Amino acid sequence: MTTNNLPVIPSSEFIERRKKAQELIRQRGLDILLVNSNEADFANVRYFSNFWPLFEIAGVAIPPEGEAALLVGPESDRFAADRGKIQNIYKMIEYRESADPECPGMKFAKFTDVFNDLGVSNPKRIGIAGYIITTPPVLEGLKDAFPQATIERADDIMVKLRSIKSEAEIACLKKAFEISELAVQDVLEQIKPGMTELQVVGIAQKSMYANGAEYEAHPLYVLSGISSSHAISRPSHKVIEKGELVQLNIGARVSGYSPSVGVPVCMGKMSPRMRELVEFGLKAHTKTIEWMKAGVMACDITKKYFQFFVDNGYGDNFLYGPCHGLGMIEVEPPWMETTSEYALAENMTFQVDTFLLDKEFGLRWENGVRVVSDGVELMSGKFRNIIELDV
Repeated sequence: MTTNNLPVIPSSEFIERRKKAQELIRQRGLDILLVNSNEADFANVRYFSNFWPLFEIAGVAIPPEGEAALLVGPESDRFAADRGKIQNIYKMIEYRESADPECPGMKFAKFTDVFNDLGVSNPKRIGIAGYIITTPPVLEGLKDAFPQATIERADDIMVKLRSIKSEAEIACLKKAFEISELAVQDVLEQIKPGMTELQVVGIAQKSMYANGAEYEAHPLYVLSGISSSHAISRPSHKVIEKGELVQLNIGARVSGYSPSVGVPVCMGKMSPRMRELVEFGLKAHTKTIEWMKAGVMACDITKKYFQFFVDNGYGDNFLYGPCHGLGMIEVEPPWMETTSEYALAENMTFQVDTFLLDKEFGLRWENGVRVVSDGVELMSGKFRNIIELDV
């Protein structure tokens, strides 16, 4: 299903997601699942409701049977009704913004109201997904309403639901990658020494929004010089200089789906050390893609990846890797780590994220893949070549 030539998640899929969640809720023996999100990590709530909160936080309450409820803060009820896919909307003081308004004169629902309406009057086990970003007021409100209940983490339910992507989700990711690559191309055509990192971010933003992105998939990385060695960072007013390596990571969001395209770019000719690490990073990136297919254990890929660094003399340049889950959040579970005891399955999606750091610079190759039976389908990969700009 598309709108204005952009893919979207159909309404029927939101209903199906709720039903699948209810199956898992019953299996776990939970009386209710409460899923929470904020503006930055919006995915769990948007997964069920299509609602993406702003300033305030939001939640979705899902009983083992029946309809779900969307929980929003004092100012978001009309916004949620216009954009969301859940009709039962409750305005709650616990979901207010961090400025902590008192909201005198407003009327709010209580957790007892919500749960009673959903047929859960005396819960003994309440599961929380998005536990790490659930605020103290929400937890305190639950404890006050249901002092006899056990509140437990249930993030594993969301990992099970979100790890395998539907065809509609794949379509959203592919379109987002397409827009991201257009933005990278526009950056490569316009970037030059003397620009600031943030000016280059503006080039990418203009391109993404012109081509249909609803937002940036993440804070865009245009990190030059020593800043290119940052694994996580933000661009600044630093001026990009000739001879510097620039870490580009550009991602556009489509219908909530948020990938990224990463490529190291040199402003001129690379130094011998730069070229050495950039070329090795591309080899490690390519190897990772070759190792991936349905049925392979994630921990085995990770161990091979680290050993590849060590065997080639780059163990000291290793920080993490090789992949992390991809979907509504550009970094979502499951990760691929040496402790990851799960097998890759068809229609899992990952960012193949190859990061190296040295004393004076760093670099990242990053592309998205969809796991298939005999390997992976690349959802991006246009820029898997060594880039030295003629500046």
